[in-house]
Amino acid sequence: MKHFKTFLFAAALFIGATSFTQAQSKVAHINTQDLIKAMPEMNTAQAEMDKLGKTYEADIQAMVTEYQNKLKQYEAEAATKTDEENQKRSMEIQTMQQNIQQYQGQAQQEMQKKEIDLLKPITEKAKAAILKVARAQGFDYVLDSTQGGGVIMADGKNLIDDVKKELGI
Repeated sequence: MKHFKTFLFAAALFIGATSFTQAQSKVAHINTQDLIKAMPEMNTAQAEMDKLGKTYEADIQAMVTEYQNKLKQYEAEAATKTDEENQKRSMEIQTMQQNIQQYQGQAQQEMQKKEIDLLKPITEKAKAAILKVARAQGFDYVLDSTQGGGVIMADGKNLIDDVKKELGI
């Protein structure tokens, strides 16, 4: 019985201490997506992505135009050529079509890789600024209030203005 009372007393102390420390936690929130969009580095990254996208788009369009011209030429000349030549031309057209599709896939992969490479330092800079501001203001937790970020209630302090100030935005 004495052990049971000791255990009950220890459990009550533990629950009380846990509740007290939880009550002392300070929580803030920030919409990281809005923060990153506001950073000047994001405009530079977006311009670079747009430029790269236009380059790939122009290359693909040139390949498609060449394909279409060759297809029209071969269709117009088909009646005057032998079956063997027409078969070779058909294979050439199919190869061109496959090359266009491969290039489109490769361009898409390169665009995704470039986007990741450009966004990584921006997000790391934003995260470092958030941590610095949160620690300076004594917050224990900072939740991401971006849509779908999992915050149900965001009545706490919003750090976006302070973090923007830290970043010089």
